Amino acid sequence: MRWSKTITVVDCHAEGESGQVVVGGVPPIPGDTVFDKRIYLQNHADDLRRMILFEPRGSVHHNANVLVPSNDPRAQMGYIILESMEYPAMSGSNTICVATVLLETGILPMSEPTTELVLESPAGLICVTCDCRGGKVERVRFVNQPAFCYHLDATVHVPGVGDLVVDIAYGGMTYVMVDAAALGFVLEPSEARSLCELGQIIKRAAAEQIDVVHPENPEIPGITQVEFTGPLHRAGDALRARNAVIVSPGRVDRSPCGTGTSARLAQLHARQLIEVGQSFIHESIIGTTFDSSVLSTTHVGNYPAVIPVVAGQAWITGMYQMGMDPTDPFPRGFTVADTWLRQIDTMAPVRTAAE
Repeated sequence: MRWSKTITVVDCHAEGESGQVVVGGVPPIPGDTVFDKRIYLQNHADDLRRMILFEPRGSVHHNANVLVPSNDPRAQMGYIILESMEYPAMSGSNTICVATVLLETGILPMSEPTTELVLESPAGLICVTCDCRGGKVERVRFVNQPAFCYHLDATVHVPGVGDLVVDIAYGGMTYVMVDAAALGFVLEPSEARSLCELGQIIKRAAAEQIDVVHPENPEIPGITQVEFTGPLHRAGDALRARNAVIVSPGRVDRSPCGTGTSARLAQLHARQLIEVGQSFIHESIIGTTFDSSVLSTTHVGNYPAVIPVVAGQAWITGMYQMGMDPTDPFPRGFTVADTWLRQIDTMAPVRTAAE
């Protein structure tokens, strides 16, 4: 056997959402910041993402993270997030997976009962607190970069639906926030296919009709996500709600979604439905939860913003080497529309707008 490329991968999931972590085999990636490294991978080395995430090695529900050194003296490690259709600036579930893998595999030292980390994501520095016991990371709490609302009560004309009133919020990725009940959904697993199909239509319509530009980093993509939001309930002093985030090219996030939770916190705070410090339990379509709250308020450009705190747990499920045989007919992988909802041109560059 002779491979032309070999990478070492740790399989992991955070509350059900895949978050593979590439811990070895990737050559040095140029760039002063992790965002610079992200841009380099996207523009010059996208074959790595396609090899990992596309079939036959990957699957539509897979995500991955490439560990990279950080040039910021405050950070112990950096990570570039890879998803099926884009390179997100931030991902909460992937951050939880990265922190868990770093500590449980011994890449960084674990201190019990608590290990404090600073990680550099493409979005910036992420402060992480890990609760540890018996060599296991039992909980990861991270302070996200600021989240804010671009628009409240925006109108989007959706083919087959009509005019839909939505909110547009940023939590590390940019979301179209849609009231699930208004469209007849209760956010159960049996609705997943219908949610995906409609979510992609809404996403495409919103991206075409509403132009958003991040005020501090215009290279962060615009609308790429749809979040179907469930009704808000009170549970003692806490708030609770279910959600379903539709990830391109059309599948449901299995976790409560960390950036989606951050966007929901921004939306709730903008609508004066949550107070600073109040607990918000966000539930996924499969019943897993993230605990979250608004740590404080700030501004991003002219937008009022919140600093979100999100917590959950991850579990390592395997460790292996992924290789590329030089005679393999699918070095860039492939997709088939039965599970990917549409076939992706594997020779085309990665897209960072809603599909």
